[in-house]
Amino acid sequence: MEAVLRRHWPEWDGTLQRRTGGWNNTTYFVKSGGRSGVLRIYDTHRDRNKIEFEHAVLQELSRHSLSFRVPMPIRTITGETLAQVEKDSGKYVCLFEYIEGTSPSEQDPSFAYSFGETAGELSAALATLNLDMTPVYRPYYALQQSYPLCNREVIQGFCLNPPEPLKDLHEELRLIGKVYEEIIDSLHALEDLPHQLVHGDLNASNLLVKDSDPSQVAALLDFEFCTLDVRVMDPAVILSGFLGQPEETTAVRDFCRGFSRQVRLSQSEVDALPVLMLLRKVDVFLHFMSRFLEGTDQPHVLQEQIKQITADLLQLSSSSWIQEELVQAGTMYE
Repeated sequence: MEAVLRRHWPEWDGTLQRRTGGWNNTTYFVKSGGRSGVLRIYDTHRDRNKIEFEHAVLQELSRHSLSFRVPMPIRTITGETLAQVEKDSGKYVCLFEYIEGTSPSEQDPSFAYSFGETAGELSAALATLNLDMTPVYRPYYALQQSYPLCNREVIQGFCLNPPEPLKDLHEELRLIGKVYEEIIDSLHALEDLPHQLVHGDLNASNLLVKDSDPSQVAALLDFEFCTLDVRVMDPAVILSGFLGQPEETTAVRDFCRGFSRQVRLSQSEVDALPVLMLLRKVDVFLHFMSRFLEGTDQPHVLQEQIKQITADLLQLSSSSWIQEELVQAGTMYE
């Protein structure tokens, strides 16, 4: 990676430290001449159009007066915002400005209200963007087009008769298959909901809170999956991530209040929330099932995901109270 940095960002020649965690990309912290940056290698795809769309969104957002920061790509010596690691590998790499902050603790829900406000502020800003580019990623409800290896027949067979490494998780897979069947025929109705650009993957791992005040969000990160989708998808993704966490009730309530200060959802959007939260979990399963079928991940990765997704689905079976929190939060600001 040092050679890649010297070749494309020679003024950033310095020390690299690999960051742990993350499923889709490899990240290094860069220190050079008193400056800090973040080098990101896209591991799960080699699609230049996806990265260019992500960077176009970030550049447009930088022109808004946001109360939080978003990643900003640093141009190479040839003026581009991305480069190839090696021509033979096809992988792309980007350098971003470093943003001060720390990852929030899931044990401390104090950031939830600020998360709601910033997510709502981002949603309002994304709704105003008019890019001369077409998003590459499909909306969440286009499951059957987004995961060509995982059509309905394949999923049914996989969940009812799991391959050998997953045999011990047959009950969990049956539940996931059942939920998939429950939602698949209702997804077309989502097309009638308000659409706009959405982040697509907002969760606690994709934000930073301030070092001086962990209750305040400093930055929203990782816009790789930004696309045109139903507006309510972002809060659905966030709220599904709060379930099962310590003090989930407080976190959900505070998030809903913060979000509703910025965006007022329609009743039809609130009504769609349960399906969208289930959709998020099914989408995560299909993402990792595809990686397993492609040979990208070892079986233990999918095993861990299946266990977590099953636990989340059981939590979601009694989540109607979340809709009530959103409605009550909305009435506070009428």
